[in-house]
Amino acid sequence: MHIIVLVKQVPEIEKVRFDYKKGRLDRSSAGAVTNPFDLNALEAAVQIKEAFGGSVTAISMGPMQAEKTLRDALARGADKAILLSDEKFAGADTLATAYTLAAAIRKIGTFDLIICGEKTVDGDTAQVGPEVAEFLGIPHAAYVEEIQQISSDSIVVKAKMERHYYIIKLNLPALITVTKDINNPRLPTLRNKLKAMRAPITVWKHNDLAEISDPKYFGFSGSPTRVIKVYTPTTGKRKGQVITGTPEEIAQKIVQILRENKILG
Repeated sequence: MHIIVLVKQVPEIEKVRFDYKKGRLDRSSAGAVTNPFDLNALEAAVQIKEAFGGSVTAISMGPMQAEKTLRDALARGADKAILLSDEKFAGADTLATAYTLAAAIRKIGTFDLIICGEKTVDGDTAQVGPEVAEFLGIPHAAYVEEIQQISSDSIVVKAKMERHYYIIKLNLPALITVTKDINNPRLPTLRNKLKAMRAPITVWKHNDLAEISDPKYFGFSGSPTRVIKVYTPTTGKRKGQVITGTPEEIAQKIVQILRENKILG
């Protein structure tokens, strides 16, 4: 079974600053880590590989420093790693990101299952996974908390839907996004870390996807989302007022205040 895991390098969200002029995170203001939800996706893939055999390919899109996240994925059990890194991919919103990732998956060719984290901590949209599935034309399920059954041609999962759950069977190939409740990601051993440091990482540029994609849908030019204005909402302090008098007088004053503030007509 060939499983593809989508991983992303994100800034340390507690330390990162926001660039209000550009309307996006200033990623240079903080260190970078692997998106926490993607670690659950990777662990789920490795567990399936250990139980049923096969291989795991990790894919990431980002600058060359995202190679660090892919080496972490290799240390945690992935067999291959592919980095999509090109200036033409920069500035992508969720749709352009999903389009590019789907193109890379089509270039890979044969796969059985794609596993993504529920969301990323820098974007928090939970859109990329389902959008990738739509571009590939395969079934998908989001917010998966448990993989109940898997075979060579199908997978049965338990997924969260608001206050309830649903059990769904998907024919393979398929895509699922998983929550942090699905497992506890393992820590890489020192031996595996050293092995991952020496492992090759395939880097694909936009030209490598030219035969199966249209470059006008890459990066900023392929992103329909535009940030017009970003601001921090102001919060005013609550104001209190003491009203004294008889119950009738207090009631009349309250009505007067409500009318002055146009709460009552």
